[in-house]
Amino acid sequence: MNEEKKLRLTVASSPHVASPIDTVSLMRDVLIALVPALVAAVYFFGFRALIATAVSVAACEFFEWGYRKLMHKSTANGDLSAAVTGVLLAFVCPVTLPYWVLVIGDFFAIVVVKQLFGGLGQNFMNPALGGRAFLMLCYPVAMTTWAKAGTGNWAPLGMSVSQEYIDAFTGATPLSVDFMHGKMLPDATLLDTFVGNVGGCIGEVSAVLLILGGIYLIVRGVIRARVPVAFIGTVAVLTFLFPMGGNDRLTWMLYELCSGGLMLGAFFMATDYVTSPVTKNGEIIFGIGCGLLTVFIRYFGGYPEGVSYAILIMNCCVWLLDKVGKPARYGVTKEMRQQQKAAQKAGKEG
Repeated sequence: MNEEKKLRLTVASSPHVASPIDTVSLMRDVLIALVPALVAAVYFFGFRALIATAVSVAACEFFEWGYRKLMHKSTANGDLSAAVTGVLLAFVCPVTLPYWVLVIGDFFAIVVVKQLFGGLGQNFMNPALGGRAFLMLCYPVAMTTWAKAGTGNWAPLGMSVSQEYIDAFTGATPLSVDFMHGKMLPDATLLDTFVGNVGGCIGEVSAVLLILGGIYLIVRGVIRARVPVAFIGTVAVLTFLFPMGGNDRLTWMLYELCSGGLMLGAFFMATDYVTSPVTKNGEIIFGIGCGLLTVFIRYFGGYPEGVSYAILIMNCCVWLLDKVGKPARYGVTKEMRQQQKAAQKAGKEG
């Protein structure tokens, strides 16, 4: 009888292969990869950057819990996806942004972009970028008030930043100078833009630490390198071939790569599982498309930064890219496909 019990089969639905990799472990790795950029943000902009990030994470977790509770759905706060959205949304906002404005962006990102479309795995655009686009539309001045980097210029911790601070310690970002004059920021060297000692959003200023975080995700197998390589490579080629303002080609290219949210978008947003292609060819086309749109918006758009809008536009094309990039079935020859098409055509005519 005991031997009979040992031989019994367990009937269950697929998948039948268990894996230690789950949503929680993936999101945890993303959060770990973002920690160095957060440390740099605190160093350059002060503890307000840390508080803003914490407020954003708490708001995202609350809105996700509240919506699912209201709709009588199982709570999903333990998967850390809302926390990742909160960190990324804070990272693409200036440190001077009032906390209540950031919370509004969190509501739009979680409830409108994510939950109203079915929750994790169902949204068609990146929630953090959707929230940023909404805030740019509703609060353009607050979203483009940049604090100067430096330990002597740290933003105050209050609910809103005073006008005195704004007058004394805010200024242009490298990309805003590029946009207006076609020249690089006079007081920011290439090393400054690479390290993060420039004005900009909370978590997108330090290119070197974002690259390190991206390498960590690739090594851990959380993301594939196709999208970021295609994205960054396209921007590099176009800015090298078409520099602005008579600048040196190589210097201009490096300046454009290290400025703005290119590294943050390429490694942490364009690679989002839900809103990026799943096929190899689709990923490459997706990255190239993001790069083309980024440069086009930076050069000819009404706003100096194009990374977020480029990714959002390409998010809407993912279904088509997966269809175009779908690989051929193994063992099916060209003649077999032609015969299948002919049979289908004959069936329709019959």
